[in-house]
Amino acid sequence: MKITLLVVGKTDAAYLRDGIDVYRKRLKHYINFELEIIPDIKKGKNTNPEIQKIKEGELILAKLTAGKELHLLDEKGKMFSSVEFSKFIEKKMINGPKELLLVIGGPYGFSDEVYQRAQSKISLSRLTFSHQMVRLLCVEQIYRAFTILKGEPYHHV
Repeated sequence: MKITLLVVGKTDAAYLRDGIDVYRKRLKHYINFELEIIPDIKKGKNTNPEIQKIKEGELILAKLTAGKELHLLDEKGKMFSSVEFSKFIEKKMINGPKELLLVIGGPYGFSDEVYQRAQSKISLSRLTFSHQMVRLLCVEQIYRAFTILKGEPYHHV
């Protein structure tokens, strides 16, 4: 199985890019992992949030091809403990798709069509984080999930 973290727009802050790179390199030992960037939809005078969500949604759904399963990082999603998230990943590896597509949307969330096509919504916390910060948190939790599955000491219970 492959895991792709699909994000809207590049990561601006160097410290976040550095942190993401640390976990991306670590993940190579466990799984084929990719961080893929969808370009920002530039907000113009004729672009309102709904139109922006629709345009971003079209780009997201264009990535959803056969063998891929779509899961959204969303504040209204299901919350997991780290151990529960590792079990979610393990289940997908055993019975799931060729590729798990985890998506962090733009500043206004997802279009209705993206929500309808998603297998699930996952929340990292009840707290609100910037879309930039969520990228680092998500990659770290994917790494943590694999260390839990392998019984490695990274995750202290």
